[in-house]
Amino acid sequence: MPKSTLKAAVKSKSQRKDPGHRAPEVEEPTIAQPMQRVVAIVYDGMLILALLFLVGTVLTVIGTLLTMQTGTQSSEAQSLPTWYQNFIMTPSFVLTLVAFYGLFWRRGGQTLGMQTWRLKTVNNAGHLLTWPQSFKRILAACLMPLLCGIIGSIIDGSRAVLLLSAFFGLMFNYVFCLFNRRGLAVQDMLSNTITLKMPKVQYEGLWRGFRNRKQNNNKQQNK
Repeated sequence: MPKSTLKAAVKSKSQRKDPGHRAPEVEEPTIAQPMQRVVAIVYDGMLILALLFLVGTVLTVIGTLLTMQTGTQSSEAQSLPTWYQNFIMTPSFVLTLVAFYGLFWRRGGQTLGMQTWRLKTVNNAGHLLTWPQSFKRILAACLMPLLCGIIGSIIDGSRAVLLLSAFFGLMFNYVFCLFNRRGLAVQDMLSNTITLKMPKVQYEGLWRGFRNRKQNNNKQQNK
């Protein structure tokens, strides 16, 4: 028997005899704290704003070419038709938001901001979200901001009050965690999903998760 193998066998045997030797405790995932979720949203918000700006610019150019006559002076500037803004641009912004979160949640359970804080969104069974589950969670997260925005517009009607009311509605989703026994947010309860704080030993990262799942799919296809 080689010396290295013998030393390993002796070491493992001595560990079994040592009553003080204990296996390291495995850290379990916990429900994410409200502040960590909010910070992750701020991180993602910068990327989302950039995407929405890009989509809005493209749609504005297309809408201008298709629906309006362009002039050569600033006095001839026009705004896009209301029907184009309501039925083309607004749904496109919503689809961009759904595609952003849905893609990341379905592939790895994490957006870029969530990856920074080791957060992961799964369903109650612990599996990655499907497209319907992702869409349901996004709608649930928008419910309180929408209701608060409507109330704000009824009270005052100005754009500033509308945005401030919607912001308070968004924050309510996470303040609710402090009063919920399990620490769940509003969108967690309405969509039967949950956001977890993953331990370091189980954290594989977003891009590594993509790569590992791709390798696993290739192995299954080869079989």
